[in-house]
Amino acid sequence: MNILQRLWWQYKLPNHPHHNLFDQYQGDELVSIDCETTSLDPNHAEIVSIAAIKIQHNRILTSKTIHLKLTPPQSLTSDSIKIHHLRHQDLTHGLSEKEAITQLIQFIGNRPIVGYHIRYDKKILDRVCLRHLSHPLPNRLIEVSYLYHHKLEKLLPNAYYDLSIDAISRHLDLPQAERHDALEDAIAAALIYVRLTYGDFPDLPKIRNAHRY
Repeated sequence: MNILQRLWWQYKLPNHPHHNLFDQYQGDELVSIDCETTSLDPNHAEIVSIAAIKIQHNRILTSKTIHLKLTPPQSLTSDSIKIHHLRHQDLTHGLSEKEAITQLIQFIGNRPIVGYHIRYDKKILDRVCLRHLSHPLPNRLIEVSYLYHHKLEKLLPNAYYDLSIDAISRHLDLPQAERHDALEDAIAAALIYVRLTYGDFPDLPKIRNAHRY
């Protein structure tokens, strides 16, 4: 969200409790976020769980996390359960959409958001925010797969790379956690961000599945 959009939302929501959410962030923290959903279509997917973890400079703040499960949405099917392994009975005591998005916003504030395919998550979260809170998320987005690809392009232009989160983590010598768990995926994105921002980039010979066009 650019400055003009922020100003427009501040003007539109003068007395809204989230008015300050549209101020430009001045701190030194970021938040890595991941959502597990019922579909890969961001226009119709519903959230099953949300997780976030804070990052400060080159530190992942493992004591500052949030992991929320929601009540089972109507679109929760056996196909989506195969992906995130969250069944109806696992979500019986979950939060409502409004409760979950409110808690998430309280946690992240207006900090920049880090993630893997973060625009997918952002589009779904925007739908939920607009439905319950009358505004989208204004946070700046940082896509870790773009950061990774940008570094590779400088070293080996016009090549194809495996940009899956598993392949990126392997190349950066990061721990291989269990995927399709919101918190584990949020931590994985945070690790990638910190390594790419503050660590050394591995030698090119370690890259797998890279070749020139």
